[in-house]
Amino acid sequence: MAVNSTIVGIVSDEFINPHTVKLLNEVTRQLNERGFITLLLNANSRESFQSALRNAAQLPVGGLVFLTSLFSDELSVVADILPQTATVHLSHSASADANVVIADGYDAGEEMGLLLLSQGHQRFGFMHSQENSAPARQMDGFVASLQAEQKELNIELSAGGNDRELAYQAMMAYLKKTRAAERINALFCESDVLAFGALQAVRDFAQGAHVAVVGFDDVDEARASTWHLTSWAQRRDLLVAEALNRLLENRADTSNAWQQGELQVRHSHHGKHVPGEMSQCGCAIRH
Repeated sequence: MAVNSTIVGIVSDEFINPHTVKLLNEVTRQLNERGFITLLLNANSRESFQSALRNAAQLPVGGLVFLTSLFSDELSVVADILPQTATVHLSHSASADANVVIADGYDAGEEMGLLLLSQGHQRFGFMHSQENSAPARQMDGFVASLQAEQKELNIELSAGGNDRELAYQAMMAYLKKTRAAERINALFCESDVLAFGALQAVRDFAQGAHVAVVGFDDVDEARASTWHLTSWAQRRDLLVAEALNRLLENRADTSNAWQQGELQVRHSHHGKHVPGEMSQCGCAIRH
């Protein structure tokens, strides 16, 4: 169903997340180029989401772009308040009916695994944002690359949210309770936000703890000398273009070219990062 209004709503609950902010910038830029007006809906609870939709219902809103998924029946809430409104998700969604446009992540996981293996790391971990969530595609690819070299994923950690401080606490707790000889050498985080928290915990713990930390999203801060974070860069421009094509024109690119990305190799995958030190490798592996 193509949009027949010039107003498009953008829904999110975490505008402090740097990846979400980058997505917001790209969505609004492309909507402006297409001649659409952006309506921002900031909702952090079911009640605030319903209230925002009721307010939006007073305007001719033609579609909604979700930058984050709020809860499993969010599309039912939309159907009740804004019936016949087209939606698209630039995030994972628990709803089977959601029109989702996200980077697959499997290739990213495979390449991260190969990179970490090439550094001689022997014990590996993966940090999720949410406990008991479905395995991220990044983790699937990561595990596949490890198994191909007769290695395994030794530990899965959960931050309890896509939050830097929660990641810090989760990593610090792991370091404190795990004997040095049993600790992982490398950690792949579901997002850069988690990676920042985990990396800071490794630095603060000290005591000879050397853990390589890598992320996913390649937000601006990843390139800062504070982190030199090795990360996977999504093509936000292609993802947003695909999402808007689906929303506004009911047109999908089945080649999935919009899922491509590139591995940004810096320094944090070595495991012995010195704050402020210049990266020894700033190359990018392109696809």
